[in-house]
Amino acid sequence: MSEAAAAHAHAEHHKQGFVATYIFSFDHKMIGRQFLFSGLLMLIVGGLLAMMVRWQLGYPEEPLPITGWFSDEFWDGESWFAAAAPYGVVTSEFYNTLFTMHATIMIFFVVMPIMVGAFGNFLIPISIGADDMAFPTLNMLSFWTAVPAMILMLLSFVVPGGAAGGGWTSYAPLAAVPDYAGVDGPWGVNLWLISLFILGFSSLMGSINYITTLINMRAPGMTWDRLPLMIWALFIVAILLLLALPVLTSGLAMMFFDRMMGTHFFLPEGGGEPLLWQHIFWFFGHPEVYILVLPAMGVTSEILPVFCRKPIFGYRAMVLSMVAIAFLSWVVWGHHMFQSGMNPALGTAFTLTTMLIAIPSAIKTFNWLGTLWGGSIRFTSPMLFSLGFVFLFLIGGLSGVFMGSMAVDVFIHDTYYIVAHIHYVVAGIIFGVFAGLYYWFPKMFGRMMSEFWGKVHFWLTFIFFNLTFFPMHFLGVGGHMRRIYNPNQYEFLEHFAGMNEFITVSALLLGASQIFFLLNFVLSLFFGRRAERNPWQANTLEWVAPSPPPHGNFEATPTVYHGAYEYSSPFVEEDYLPQTRYVEGAVGMAGGGH
Repeated sequence: MSEAAAAHAHAEHHKQGFVATYIFSFDHKMIGRQFLFSGLLMLIVGGLLAMMVRWQLGYPEEPLPITGWFSDEFWDGESWFAAAAPYGVVTSEFYNTLFTMHATIMIFFVVMPIMVGAFGNFLIPISIGADDMAFPTLNMLSFWTAVPAMILMLLSFVVPGGAAGGGWTSYAPLAAVPDYAGVDGPWGVNLWLISLFILGFSSLMGSINYITTLINMRAPGMTWDRLPLMIWALFIVAILLLLALPVLTSGLAMMFFDRMMGTHFFLPEGGGEPLLWQHIFWFFGHPEVYILVLPAMGVTSEILPVFCRKPIFGYRAMVLSMVAIAFLSWVVWGHHMFQSGMNPALGTAFTLTTMLIAIPSAIKTFNWLGTLWGGSIRFTSPMLFSLGFVFLFLIGGLSGVFMGSMAVDVFIHDTYYIVAHIHYVVAGIIFGVFAGLYYWFPKMFGRMMSEFWGKVHFWLTFIFFNLTFFPMHFLGVGGHMRRIYNPNQYEFLEHFAGMNEFITVSALLLGASQIFFLLNFVLSLFFGRRAERNPWQANTLEWVAPSPPPHGNFEATPTVYHGAYEYSSPFVEEDYLPQTRYVEGAVGMAGGGH
């Protein structure tokens, strides 16, 4: 499409007016950007909560930084923060709220909206040669259903008693009985339940749209074995969401009824079963882990071939390993419950399935290494963050092997070893988020981000991430408990005070390192160098469209002739071969490789 044609398409679309174009938009690209901006906003909130958690652990019961600037009138007032942290000192109740809301926000309102909402909406239609989603109205509603969920979660901080404080898992009866939740009022937990209930419907609408679009709207020649691996990942994630979220949504409703309507689903005094909540939550929760991880795997599988200038190693094995991960994710939830009094025979079965799910993950890791081997590697910002994700995922996976053993997990489950593991897996996904943003930013916004500041951002983030979370393995093996308000209250933990302080300083520097990304992102939106149509010389269909793509994406429906990873092909002089380029002899190749 010529630049003039693209400009004309943009002009026609903008005739709809500001509200229809930028707010209640039906365009999948604008909806993707909306998910992206809301996710980044919540990333700031979740990150600040994490900083307060670490401050309390590193410097127990000392005033938070900057709070000394507030006047006595502020602390004597009736604001929610003055009540939660009098004179800047985090109370034990507020500490419970901080780590509960930090985890909830980062998982449900940061990683999911960006990885699934932003990348899914922006990439699926344009990567398969479609002009939009199958159901544009449903797509718009999926975002605007997520917005009130986000607002309710944030408003829970200011209701009487404060936000939820029962942990992000909100186990019953701790969260099912208002008096047990560690807060003075019931509405913090109630809003937590209502918010996630609403968010579930947002994700379900998106899942239906993704699946329908991928099955019915692929361009001519875009067979299943020519789909980019990122799109495969999003397709599998959509199926997982469709099956897993109704389980969580039902559990949230049951807990709300227990709290407000006198039912006894999880309350033993009325014949209920507290462990039922754990089964419901983790039956959703472990597929949820892969709902978060699979898109990061897809981003990595997309970026590595581009910057190695060679085909992905084992395309079909990569697809089948994602399918295997998705299937096995349904039969491992019990390893989160080894301490619940589980029969050792059942625990052994869950240990075996946990070890089994490591196999397809290992296949992906070895295939990434195979892709790197012998490649002409370009260490761009997207490439560095992808390699960082592989490194962190490997450490998280190896530490998970220990927790998959019931005998070992009983010792380390309620320690900081688990905190280290979940952050290497789930927080490590943030490296996949950054990799995808640096890679697709030119296509999303038509401008390039600074490579220099992108690399500065990577190295600072990578170094301080590991300095923050790797020492937590040592804390955990030493018996340092999770969800602990003041470690100095325990004599056997006193010798960990220095390590806690070191972790806190590293965490604060990790948070400060994100300022480089924030400035790079915002300034590049307005002042970044204009992006070419295909700045990375990649093969997939989104790079055929202008940067940024006009409304409708393509002037004419593209035709696909071969797989997505034909790099260094012997059939062309260039070291890449776009999927839409017809070359005699190269036609008919699936996936990648020659």
